[in-house]
Amino acid sequence: MKKILFLTLTALLLNGCSEKDTYEAAVLAQLQLEKASQNAKDYNIPAEKMATCIVDASSSNMPGLFLLDPARLTAYRNYTKMLTLAQSADPKKTMDELRNDFGSPKDLAAARSNYTESEMECIATFMETTENGDASASAEPK
Repeated sequence: MKKILFLTLTALLLNGCSEKDTYEAAVLAQLQLEKASQNAKDYNIPAEKMATCIVDASSSNMPGLFLLDPARLTAYRNYTKMLTLAQSADPKKTMDELRNDFGSPKDLAAARSNYTESEMECIATFMETTENGDASASAEPK
């Protein structure tokens, strides 16, 4: 019985980490597509650190209480889909799916806002770190 429980928990943990890693890869791809945004280039913010910061910051405002919460896993999938909309074969269909996946157009807009605010928060955190002379420190969202 203990082995079954252990295997089940392990599978859930790996799935949860996989969803988060997929989301982080989509964020990194988005940053690289945007050339890590002009602000990020101006302040020499590494795209990998920026992606980790955005994932951490945006995750705190996603549904679900913890990594393995089904609502959080769904949110990671939806955010990944939102970020990869431009690569979709049928963007209009994907946009309709996103509206449905998030629950409403308003919820989709809130998710996009959460992502954008997280990006701005991370840029501000990195800028603050750089201005304080500690450019090598990892920035964590406030």
